[in-house]
Amino acid sequence: MDSLEQDREIIERIISEYAGIPYAHGNTERHSVFDRERDRYLLMIVGWEGVRQVHGCIIHVEMIEGKFWIHRDGTEDGIAWELLQVGIPKERIVLAFKSPRERKLTGFAVGAC
Repeated sequence: MDSLEQDREIIERIISEYAGIPYAHGNTERHSVFDRERDRYLLMIVGWEGVRQVHGCIIHVEMIEGKFWIHRDGTEDGIAWELLQVGIPKERIVLAFKSPRERKLTGFAVGAC
């Protein structure tokens, strides 16, 4: 199995695990969205809390030039931590939700801007 295929399986497994965690409020569902053609991976929440519609992105990760670009991370522990736990080095994880200036201070990859 090649490296890209392994990376895809890793992020899909992590997102699928989060998708299985029930939301504590309202009548909502979690939707995993895996776009292997463009290497974009999302976890969405959709539903209702009373009369208010809930629709949002919990996790958004892209694979770009061999790195995991984390655009959105609404998890408690953090997707970066999950990636580190399975052996992905910090040099391959970009905290894209932080400004390029802040990324330099995180110890993770900066990524091309």
